[in-house]
Amino acid sequence: MSIPSYLKGYEEVYADNPRQAALDWFSQAGYGLFLHYGLYSLVGRHEWVQLYEKIPVSEYATLSQEFTAVNFDAEKIARFAVECGMRYINITTRHHDSFCLFKTAQTDFNSLNAPCGRDLVAELAVACEKHNLGLCLYYSHGRDWRHPHAPNNDNWGGSARPEYIPPEVTYAYGDEHNLQRYLDFMQAQITELLTQYGPVAAIWLDGVGVPLSGDSAKFHCQDLYDHIHRLQPQVLVSYKQGVTGTEDFFAPEHSLPGSDTDARLRGQISENKLIEICTTMCRGGSWGYKKNECGNHLYEEEVWSKLMAAAGSDCNLLLNSAPLPDGSLDPEDVVVLRKVGRRLRTEGIYEKYNN
Repeated sequence: MSIPSYLKGYEEVYADNPRQAALDWFSQAGYGLFLHYGLYSLVGRHEWVQLYEKIPVSEYATLSQEFTAVNFDAEKIARFAVECGMRYINITTRHHDSFCLFKTAQTDFNSLNAPCGRDLVAELAVACEKHNLGLCLYYSHGRDWRHPHAPNNDNWGGSARPEYIPPEVTYAYGDEHNLQRYLDFMQAQITELLTQYGPVAAIWLDGVGVPLSGDSAKFHCQDLYDHIHRLQPQVLVSYKQGVTGTEDFFAPEHSLPGSDTDARLRGQISENKLIEICTTMCRGGSWGYKKNECGNHLYEEEVWSKLMAAAGSDCNLLLNSAPLPDGSLDPEDVVVLRKVGRRLRTEGIYEKYNN
């Protein structure tokens, strides 16, 4: 029986129910590496630099001409994750700026049309399969600062768009705006992600603040989830603290579920819902590379404490380390995470973190 490499050991359950096998795996995976990498990495002033500095769409797009990813090495990243005791890797296939790190027929705004000329998701998929790592794919769903028909600020909150003055001329407004065209674009891209790279462990959606700011039913999230599960039944779906409550796991930022206000108020966290806490090595809170935060990253004991806290609440920890502009791993984080990895091999934190 053919089974994704990351699910080895779950063959019996997989034969009967692939998604249950994936849920069982995820409940024991414990620790993952998050990679926020894109055009914003070149600027080094936060992954939301386009919104914070109100950089016009056309001006921001010129960054793609400088995107080389010359030192993005998927094999090295995968080996590093294994050395650190991690069981899966999550990469930003498309962040809020809409620049894609994968081959897509839906837009030319992607890494293959930049000087990079490569499909970084494809490279990471090969490396993850080789090293028995789950491949999780971050995708910005609710928030897009480029697509003409993505949510606008007149009907949606959650930083749907930068506050451009005068208004951005490439956006569709009023009667010309058609949210369905954006939803179709996203479904087509997620279909590409699930049909081009072999087994995927999770589709990790972001931008939840936008649909939760209004009538979230307009985003037809359950239809998308069902589509994802039809394409690859083992794939888990997350949308941060949840939109429908039917997500396979929740992924609150930084804190334990009990202190995650949105999830608690929506009444969606239950005892049997899998939880993954996502947080970042940068103390300043940036997920993408931020130049002025160099030297202000977590130390070994701080990472260890976060692992213990997550394990103590039976949660996974997804720890972000932002690659440098050239795509290489941050050397400051590499030193710390390797130390944590050695400590995991000798001390462990509960069974789920033991190799």
